[in-house]
Amino acid sequence: MSQYLYLEGASGISGDMLVAALLDLGASRDKLNAVLKSLPVQEFDYEIMQKSSYSISGCDFKVILHHHEHSHEEEYAEHHHHEHRHLADVEEIIDKAEMSDKARNLAKKMFKIVAEAEAKAHGCAVEEVHFHEVGAVDSIVDIISIAVLIDDLGIDEVIVKSLNEGEGFVMCQHGRLPVPVPAVVNVAEKYGIALCPTNDDGEMVTPTGIAAAAALRTKDKLPSAYKIRKTGIGLGKKDFGHANFLRAMILEDDVPEKQMFVIETNIDDSTAEELGLAMEKLMNAGAADVHFEPCFMKKNRPAYVLRVITSAELVPQMEDIIFRNTSTIGLRKYAVERRCMKREMMKVKTSFGEVEVKKCFLDDIVRYNPEYESVKLLAEKNNVTFRRVFDEARRLAEASDNA
Repeated sequence: MSQYLYLEGASGISGDMLVAALLDLGASRDKLNAVLKSLPVQEFDYEIMQKSSYSISGCDFKVILHHHEHSHEEEYAEHHHHEHRHLADVEEIIDKAEMSDKARNLAKKMFKIVAEAEAKAHGCAVEEVHFHEVGAVDSIVDIISIAVLIDDLGIDEVIVKSLNEGEGFVMCQHGRLPVPVPAVVNVAEKYGIALCPTNDDGEMVTPTGIAAAAALRTKDKLPSAYKIRKTGIGLGKKDFGHANFLRAMILEDDVPEKQMFVIETNIDDSTAEELGLAMEKLMNAGAADVHFEPCFMKKNRPAYVLRVITSAELVPQMEDIIFRNTSTIGLRKYAVERRCMKREMMKVKTSFGEVEVKKCFLDDIVRYNPEYESVKLLAEKNNVTFRRVFDEARRLAEASDNA
């Protein structure tokens, strides 16, 4: 069973909403607290609270910045210090924090995505980007928190289908900017993340939020059927006149037990021996059926279609066997449904010895098929034809069942 983390973008995404949603999912608060306490940036506190947005209950994560009493000059200098963090400064902070390498690399990846998007927006080098909105301490805290919590949950597959975005304008460091803001547009463009416009006024997708989505996403489609194992709700701070929350759900594939797949490929340049061996290996690995079908390919080359029927969980193994043991460079696969007769094994005592018979039934249809190996063995041992043993075994099986 594959497990996925699905980030649902109905209310867009921001850094603090994602942190809150992951905490609500049950990611470790203690682990997060230890990492945040180890940051060489001491000008913040944070709080985690259960709140609600238009009667939808969820978790709220808030970074609180310390505003000291300072003279104007000092305030300007400190303010200026905040404004002028570059990527190298942020990476230094991440390096000094006490966290796992996996979380550290993820935090750097998210920051790099933001830096590249901002650099493109401002037409400067990545190293020269001044982190304003983003480099402000709360974004550093959000991104590090996301990395630590994702690492704690231990889920590698993340689904982000699309993100809803508002319209209108937003005020920021550079004055009035249209929504989506340039940095968000740049991440969406580079990483192919679908944005769905809504008529909500204001920014629903923040640069930090979409950078996290881009860094984490491994899939953009939901499984055809899934079970929800757990849901976390992270509340947003903005009032759009309706509930504003990010849902993070842990999903599990719900592949029907009987779901089967057909894998097929056309082969015109493997030897007959290779093909025979490939079939043997596929059957031994648990394929339900394997067959070859003659076909003609381009330039009228006689060739074979190799077709394998297998259960969903064995698909990767079957593909591997085909690639390793034939000359093919590509294959097709599609889900199929099977309807099988029920079957059970029975034994009958013939005049030649005991034979195994497979009884197949569906509604009022019943068939008795003596097993090949079992019949062959007795036919050879008694020096009689295969057909004599086979017919007697089938007759006895029918008779014993109808007795």
